[in-house]
Amino acid sequence: MIKKILLALFFIVSINCRQEVPSCDLLITNGIIFDGSGKESFPGIVAIKNEKILYVGRSKQFNSKKIINADGKAVSPGFINMLSWAYGSLLKDGRSLSDIKQGVTLEVFGEGTSPGPKGVKDSSNYMSFGDAMKKLESSGVSTNIASFLGATTVRIQEIGYANRQASLSELDKMKKLVEQSMLEGAMGVGSSLIYAPADYANTQELIALSEVASKYGGMYISHIRNEGDQVLEAVDELITIAKNANIRSEIYHLKASRKANWSLLDDIIQKVEKARSEGLKITADMYTYNASSTGLTGVIPTWVQEGGHRAWINRMQQKEPRKRLIQDIKKELEQQPPQGILMVGFNKDSMKKKYIGMTIAEAAKIRNQSPEEAIIDLIIEDDSRIQCIYFSMSEDNIRKKIKLPWVSFCSDAGSYSNPPNGFRTHPRAFGSFIRVLGKYSRDEGLITLEEGIRKLTSFPAENLGIKDRGLLKNGFYADIVVFDPNKIKDNATFNNPIQYAEGVEHVMVNGQIVLENGKHTNIFSGKFIKGPGYKEN
Repeated sequence: MIKKILLALFFIVSINCRQEVPSCDLLITNGIIFDGSGKESFPGIVAIKNEKILYVGRSKQFNSKKIINADGKAVSPGFINMLSWAYGSLLKDGRSLSDIKQGVTLEVFGEGTSPGPKGVKDSSNYMSFGDAMKKLESSGVSTNIASFLGATTVRIQEIGYANRQASLSELDKMKKLVEQSMLEGAMGVGSSLIYAPADYANTQELIALSEVASKYGGMYISHIRNEGDQVLEAVDELITIAKNANIRSEIYHLKASRKANWSLLDDIIQKVEKARSEGLKITADMYTYNASSTGLTGVIPTWVQEGGHRAWINRMQQKEPRKRLIQDIKKELEQQPPQGILMVGFNKDSMKKKYIGMTIAEAAKIRNQSPEEAIIDLIIEDDSRIQCIYFSMSEDNIRKKIKLPWVSFCSDAGSYSNPPNGFRTHPRAFGSFIRVLGKYSRDEGLITLEEGIRKLTSFPAENLGIKDRGLLKNGFYADIVVFDPNKIKDNATFNNPIQYAEGVEHVMVNGQIVLENGKHTNIFSGKFIKGPGYKEN
């Protein structure tokens, strides 16, 4: 009898012990935890349940539906791409492989232009900012998505492509668009002041729009008005906007462009750090290459572009504007030599076959034209701005920027999963983030791995006002990367950019495995991440 009672008690205790072991959907074991805070890493586990992190810490027993053995590899929060052009490419293919394979779990759009609002307001084809973002989310994406509202998009919506100040009534309508978009989830206002018609906006217009974003906890982020010989004045303008609108502000892809201006980076840093010491929340992001990429608009003044694309193309064919334009481009090429401008993107297949991978200097030679004339006529013939790579930055400056604690990272590129034959782009689309942890942290020792991960995760999340991502922390969404610090490597080059990065083994987005053992799982668990002003209808 006593033996039966003891056996029964043992059975009850055993059941209770088993019931006390918590359960989870996914368990990552035997990893080295880099929690995103910049604090020292430690061996531990991560338990995930219902999209979120249930537990992160030292070893603990869990009953799990699935286990990933990290086998001594790094486990960190997913990386944030502060400047992505992936909206269009993700609509076509939501896998986002060029970024996922680098550990990116959040794409942030909105440098000057944004997915919405689009169209005429009283027309049936109008799409709001929120609807545009929901459209991408519902199409199926593997990364999370977020966006700033493009100041250029707002200006085009109300003013078009005219080179003039906004009237008071137009500005009032623009401010209402900002307010509506903030309520729909915009992260803030993004400007791109080096391009037309963005640079037709004056500082007061940008302050007015930013004041509305600030009211909803948003951020102002800007491709500042000049990155060359007037870069210091452009930084001053951003600081003025930040101060007068009382808004967190960030410089897109911080740089001092063209060799004569490389030394100005120290003055830029000094200006930003002085503003930060005075209480302004000024930050920056960067990509990890010594070349930028934009259209031939990079050496074409914006006066000729007034009225939009067709007006621009027509104006360049007129005698007097063309004569003036040639002189203006010649001045630009004194600082940016044509042999340092590489053409990588065309509108017409016939132009692509003939000129892709060629510099402006090479094209001008075979066309028997001056570089200035070649630039104008190439644009007219292709009926596009022609995407180019500009070799204009200092490698030493890149190292200097990487070490700044207030700088995060971006690709300034699309995210590609199945690019067509002959497609060319900047290697930053395939390597900008993994270079931080491989080349610059592990190989060159510029920053610790913990600091590199902080600058890719919790730091940009905090800047964006996202409160439940960017850290491996109980209750946070499970956007997680497992990678081998010894094997991470960027393979993309300027001559052969379409090469995926190595070393990232597993990626989880909202608790779902989207990359397993380096292969995409055909899971599209990405969400539209709303800004701090979001209000559900």
